[in-house]
Amino acid sequence: MKRLLLGAAILATCSSATAQSIGVSVAWFDDNFLTSMRNAMEAEAEDQGYDIQFLDAQGDIGRQLSQTQSLAARDVDAIIINPVDTAATGMMTDVAIENDIPLVYVNRQPEGDDLEHDNVVFVGSDQKLSGTLQMEALAEMLGGEGNVAIMLGELSSGATHKRTEGVKEIAAEYPSIEIVAEQPANYQRTEAIDLMTNWIVGGQKIDAIAANNDEMAIGALNAMRQLGISPDEILVGGIDATQDALSSMQRGELAVTVFQDPIGQGGGAVKSAIALAEGEKVDDINLVPFQLVTPENLEDFMTNQ
Repeated sequence: MKRLLLGAAILATCSSATAQSIGVSVAWFDDNFLTSMRNAMEAEAEDQGYDIQFLDAQGDIGRQLSQTQSLAARDVDAIIINPVDTAATGMMTDVAIENDIPLVYVNRQPEGDDLEHDNVVFVGSDQKLSGTLQMEALAEMLGGEGNVAIMLGELSSGATHKRTEGVKEIAAEYPSIEIVAEQPANYQRTEAIDLMTNWIVGGQKIDAIAANNDEMAIGALNAMRQLGISPDEILVGGIDATQDALSSMQRGELAVTVFQDPIGQGGGAVKSAIALAEGEKVDDINLVPFQLVTPENLEDFMTNQ
């Protein structure tokens, strides 16, 4: 009996050592959307029989590079990176290439030539489109006129610039809409509370907020609530359609958001990583559609979280 048990233990150890694995470095663990995306990755990896390990870069590009090197040293079958800085991914791509490990960038698309390399792909969404959809809805709600302030995400994120570009292009189509302010709140709710408070207390006339994500939109609404300003007085738009954002819209607070599919991106990234690890061909860029969310179609998205 002891010999049988010992043999079973050795077999279990060998199976564990040879298990196929994916290593993931995420820009932030405490971001609501990225948490939903991680959950989708974990579910997809489990469905396909792969081990998956997540590392928190904590917004530090140096830490993320070190994590990539560590994952490569562990000889994982594939690496997935949600980059801290989309302009500084080259060294991480080099690590993957030098170690012959497939690499998938997810959610935030690298700005360099990373995707020109074999076995390096991107899974995400057209970030400019999210800003376009957001501002089109806000412009219609404003009746084509008013002062708009933009809450920017992290300036190191390409999504920040793309989303803002989409907002500005639509705003420019309306002669009576003016962008009166734009400042970063770094995708953070607490920073957005401070920024919105400063704008209002400073006397800035604002009719609508175009926030680069839902967390900042909710922060703006929290600041308005503290100052006794109704959501009817200042329209607030976000992007991501997180559960908190949808609940806010359900309460009559958030005017508009744009659904960014965490399951499509997270699950899609794992599918691409596994396909590459198993020698299959994967397109360099794999886009998951954005969808506008307003009070009129809100219920269609309440079950997507």
